Amino acid sequence: MQMDRTDIPQRDWMLGREMVLAAVEPVRCTCRRQSMISPLRFPTEIHREVSELVKDFFSAHAHVDTILVVNSCARGRAVAGSDLDLAVLITPAAASQAVQSLETMWQEFSVTHPLIRQFRNTGRFTQVHLDVFDGRMIPPVWDDGGGPDNFEVEIGNRLVYAAPLHEVGAYFRQLQSQWLPYYGEDLRLSRLAMVREACARDLEAIPFYLGRGLYFQAFDRLYKAFREFLQALFVARRTYPLCYNKWIQEQVIEWLSLPELYKELPPILSVRKIESAEVGEKAEALRALLDHWACP
Repeated sequence: MQMDRTDIPQRDWMLGREMVLAAVEPVRCTCRRQSMISPLRFPTEIHREVSELVKDFFSAHAHVDTILVVNSCARGRAVAGSDLDLAVLITPAAASQAVQSLETMWQEFSVTHPLIRQFRNTGRFTQVHLDVFDGRMIPPVWDDGGGPDNFEVEIGNRLVYAAPLHEVGAYFRQLQSQWLPYYGEDLRLSRLAMVREACARDLEAIPFYLGRGLYFQAFDRLYKAFREFLQALFVARRTYPLCYNKWIQEQVIEWLSLPELYKELPPILSVRKIESAEVGEKAEALRALLDHWACP
């Protein structure tokens, strides 16, 4: 396998041009609006070239089961300045040090490779983000200050909304059968109760901070509770989310089919005067949404 491509010609990339790499095999699950994106679309030619470089690099390793494009590129929503986000699934037979070894090898390779350096120079915020993971999805248990977490987000982005760069492996299919269309009801109810409790606790703390004149701390708790509300909302509706701080309109309106709820969400975080009782009023409104929309 040739690891160093130093003879890369300069190209005139057209902004907004879609580069299509057909996924080898579409992978779908049965839950509503939760399916693999196929064919795989890249916003620029260099996005596609770097993804193929990643495929060539990792497919040579025996422990690699499936190589995935994740986030915006996987969903066809990336633009010319978008990051290229990837996840590499290794087989359960691999030792724990295999993850670290692969990540180290990739870091050493990517730092000096001219194509990746060229990709990073296309935009101030453009990067290649790559995670090696072993497929173990462990739901965390929160302490009093916990939440929100990325348990459902991780499952969604890696098993539902990702797009494979090659034929998917047996371990990837096994994980899909385990976690899709949604995880077990006992775990779901316990997770929902935990998230709802944390959200309610944060909202209850806001009047205390306001009473002490800690207005920014009160707003920080409001924003934390807002993301916990979104987590509870998705768990209540057995739908894996993308994230809790991006694509909120798309997820709530299109995925959950709740346009009436979305109208009430932007005003929650729209505070005109932070040094006032307004944050407390927003907290009361969010608590009403929690009780109405995110019940078991």
